[in-house]
Amino acid sequence: MTEPYKGVKFNYKNIGKTISEHTLLYELKYWCAVFNHKNLAPPYPGGSFGNLSFRLNSKENNFIITASRTALKDSMVNTNFSEVINYYKNLITGKGEKEPSSESIMHFLIYKNRNDINAIFHGHSPEILKYAEQLNVPITEKELPYGTVEFAKDTLNLLHNSDFIILKNHGFVSLGKTMQDAGEQTIFFLNKCKSFK
Repeated sequence: MTEPYKGVKFNYKNIGKTISEHTLLYELKYWCAVFNHKNLAPPYPGGSFGNLSFRLNSKENNFIITASRTALKDSMVNTNFSEVINYYKNLITGKGEKEPSSESIMHFLIYKNRNDINAIFHGHSPEILKYAEQLNVPITEKELPYGTVEFAKDTLNLLHNSDFIILKNHGFVSLGKTMQDAGEQTIFFLNKCKSFK
């Protein structure tokens, strides 16, 4: 089962209250609404179980991500997003009015190691977890605590050869060259689950 949310597990250095203006932010808000509507990131009091991001610059690893304790059902104003600029020795440097998602380390390491990827969608769909074995996609061997370096590295190990994986008893990660790729891939696997019922 998904570990109860207790906040971020990294140190955070905020260097500005305003995230970068980017036209793709509108598309990220759209996919947040889709994830909420299809229960791909179920709500908890004060937030949603899931985080979505896109890379800001193809030559760098900085990205915009849903902020910590953000409910995807909300209007998704810019203050519900954070910009991650760097990660080093458990310190995330970023901008925005809120701390970035607890899974920012995972997102950073994926962008750093997968230059072909520009969008990362992480959710906790009950259907996808229920039919994980039948989906024929990689599944991590161990259940690990969310938001940790160990969790991020374990995830990354499976993502060298696949763009969609399941995190044991936790959730899924969908990667794409674009947000549309990551989103449509998620919907594909969600719909595939319906055929198993």
